Amino acid sequence: MSLHLFPGQRVSAQVIATRSLAGLVLFAGTALSSHAATVSGSAAIANDYVWRGSSQTQGDAAVQAGFKASAESGWYASVWGSNVEFAPETHASSELDFIAGWSGGLSDDWALDVNLTHYRYPSTTVDLNWTELNSTVTWKQNYWLQVAYSPDALATDERGVYAQLGARLPVSDSVRFEAAVGHYWLEDAYNDSYTHGQLSGIWAFKAPFELRVTAHATDSAAKRIFPDLAGSRVEAALQASF
Repeated sequence: MSLHLFPGQRVSAQVIATRSLAGLVLFAGTALSSHAATVSGSAAIANDYVWRGSSQTQGDAAVQAGFKASAESGWYASVWGSNVEFAPETHASSELDFIAGWSGGLSDDWALDVNLTHYRYPSTTVDLNWTELNSTVTWKQNYWLQVAYSPDALATDERGVYAQLGARLPVSDSVRFEAAVGHYWLEDAYNDSYTHGQLSGIWAFKAPFELRVTAHATDSAAKRIFPDLAGSRVEAALQASF
């Protein structure tokens, strides 16, 4: 069942999203507390922060970090953060993603990850916060299909659906390539939708460090929706997992 919001219903959308996220976080927290939890983290320095084909930092550098607690049952909760730079009037300078969900194997070849992601921008003077339901199916650890839905996509009061198809090609123990193509249906919010693609080369040169270089490209619709932020660009990041 899909939920369509009309203008003026943003409070209702936020209440639904907040209650859903709070309920899932509470459930995940209970699951984590009742089982031994594994804590992991990541950190990265990048020349740009590109999300679904468009820059979130106006092409400037980004510093990012995240932590994740996982239970043997598959339930997990995580938080991830980055600096951002939007339109000056928003005063947006940081993003925090709060995620709660479940991931696990469905069979020898298939795995599933389902989560609620809450995007929060604590430094803004306008309300840019929104929540999205994500699901990713993975086959043989190297191929994936992601589908995401929000009744308040990009904090617009309107629904949006995103889908991404991707593949991973290991070349050696330290080198791999990844490619993905995504499409974002935003007709309700922007009377348009757009497609983007990305190709990454990853070199795990010394544990736990990796160097990732990603070439991004979008269609002309993305440039209309996000002027000066979409298009072709290269994102390079030094990242570590611990």
